Amino acid sequence: MDRPVRALAKAVRRRIRPGLLRDVLHGVPIGEPLHPPLASVSLGCWMSTAVLDLAGADPRAARLLLATGIANAVPTAAAGLTDWSSLHREQQRVGFVHMLSNLTALGLFSASLLARLRGRERSGRLLSFAGLGIGTLGAYLGGHMAYRQAAGANHAPQVSHLVPLGWHDLCPIKDLPEGRPVARRLGYIQLFVLRRGEGVIVLADHCPHLAGPLHQGRLVMEDGEACVVCPWHGSTFRLGDGSVRHGPATAPAPTFETRVRRDGTIQVRPGLT
Repeated sequence: MDRPVRALAKAVRRRIRPGLLRDVLHGVPIGEPLHPPLASVSLGCWMSTAVLDLAGADPRAARLLLATGIANAVPTAAAGLTDWSSLHREQQRVGFVHMLSNLTALGLFSASLLARLRGRERSGRLLSFAGLGIGTLGAYLGGHMAYRQAAGANHAPQVSHLVPLGWHDLCPIKDLPEGRPVARRLGYIQLFVLRRGEGVIVLADHCPHLAGPLHQGRLVMEDGEACVVCPWHGSTFRLGDGSVRHGPATAPAPTFETRVRRDGTIQVRPGLT
């Protein structure tokens, strides 16, 4: 499946360029991936349709739920494709089958709605049950991506429980190059460290998206704000507070407060945000 996976992922990235639309589809404004909650709405509507069909309820209610799930599938697919295009290959392989399953389910649900509108209620119910079965398979694969393969999870270290309270010596400031980020370790955590004159900026080095090394990224200016761009998938973080400027990451990069002792040793402690 690698050839169609590569071709489709490239086409999605080319079509949905970095910018506001891509950030919205990733879920950057809400700080969480957008695709899972949207998918829950469609699947919930279709499961509710099956319950109404089994209970012999008003066919109009079943048609309304079915149509709502179908309409919601359009932004759900757009958000899912956008996220999928920035995953690594193993995740994309599972996601490709997840997508095919969901497209098949969507086709069956659409056929079910059409049959119901034409008065063929029995055929519509059977098509809905078939769509729900295949849609459940797609949902299982989506769960596998999220929980087993950690697609969409926050890959940045949670510094608050890995670093004890208080200040910690990091390194002498004279050992840091001016204006070029480097990696340094503080216990279990690898840090992004950038010296700018007599000040030092420190973030957790692993990108929250898929743990890319931020110290290997580019430094850029975005609307007057200094940012770092992850070298793997282009997530952009503000150096001032670690917040996300552009996705695919939705979680911020953990920040550290810094100070320099009189002997030139940099000390750090986890930021409060």
